[in-house]
Amino acid sequence: MADRLLVGTRKGLFRIERQTSGQWDIVHSWFLGDPVTAVLADNAGAKLHAALDLGHFGVKMHRSTDNGDSWSEIGAPAYPEKPDGVEDKDPFRGLEIPWNTQMIWSLEAGTADEIWCGVIPGGLFRSTDDGDSWRFIDALWNDPRRKQWMGGGYDFAGIHSILVDPRDPAHATVGVSVGGVWTTRDSGHHWELIGTGLRSDYMPPDKAGDPLTQDPHRIVQCNSNPDRLWMQHHNGIFVSDNGGRQWRELSDVTPSSFGFAVVVHPSDADTAWFIPATKDEQRFPVDARLVVSRTRDGGHSFESLRRGLPASPAYDLVYRHALDIDSDGERLAFGSTTGSLWISEDQGDHWQSVSHHLPPVNCVRFEN
Repeated sequence: MADRLLVGTRKGLFRIERQTSGQWDIVHSWFLGDPVTAVLADNAGAKLHAALDLGHFGVKMHRSTDNGDSWSEIGAPAYPEKPDGVEDKDPFRGLEIPWNTQMIWSLEAGTADEIWCGVIPGGLFRSTDDGDSWRFIDALWNDPRRKQWMGGGYDFAGIHSILVDPRDPAHATVGVSVGGVWTTRDSGHHWELIGTGLRSDYMPPDKAGDPLTQDPHRIVQCNSNPDRLWMQHHNGIFVSDNGGRQWRELSDVTPSSFGFAVVVHPSDADTAWFIPATKDEQRFPVDARLVVSRTRDGGHSFESLRRGLPASPAYDLVYRHALDIDSDGERLAFGSTTGSLWISEDQGDHWQSVSHHLPPVNCVRFEN
């Protein structure tokens, strides 16, 4: 089981480590004062990547090859120059879409030194040399349907979920907020829009089932059964058994089917965890009671896990990437917008508090 955890926050990156006593403690910090929006830990354990959003100074990428002892800045993914005369506006807000990286929202490993990177405003990049250089996936960006993507919580659309098929690294699936689910089988040279069965009730009835209008909040896949995908959608919880081509919506999910985060057990495709909230404008735990929802039967039933979580009113919201599960499927961790961090070592049956005083948490990742 993983004994270390990376936590990216609005004010830096922190390493959390399990002590021999069983307590988890903060043992290191980097980039203090800077927003860390995404992190990636190499499975071999020595290599780390961190994405920073420095406002007026732009988006930066840093890499460590010695387990965090030292860091070097590497090139951030960059858009091509926008052609003269091209009009490119968000269809929802009417704002001109910038052709530059506003925020790195997701980092996922492929094979060897391959990294996929999803950004706002809706760009996808791929590196085959561990981030030394990036290829802009122009086939997705230049698809005419991309111009119908629109901003949701952010002003512009963004790619937040990247699933690389462990059976075939050329097969990748991405989730776009707001722009649906797209898949490629040739490392990004050609793309297909998928997502039959999804529902967007914020659209007119004749558009609600259009795959292009969907707002997946987060998509994950089971490592042992990559055809099984779980989605936390703006309008509920969905599951797919064929790689995202068709989805079924789960009903009677308590206390809520709204939220942002989801993880799936790496070897049990029927077991998944969510952190429910109250939609739409409120966005805090239902009845101000923080719980984690778990299903063990493919979504037919759910249980609320709360042992060790605050019993008093709590207003923690958990972002898309702020919930993670280790490679053994036993330990889970999540951080919240209030700077709180919890860890479970028994699949969520019990939780222990690590801190209530971190900066707001953007992302959490076990170092497997």
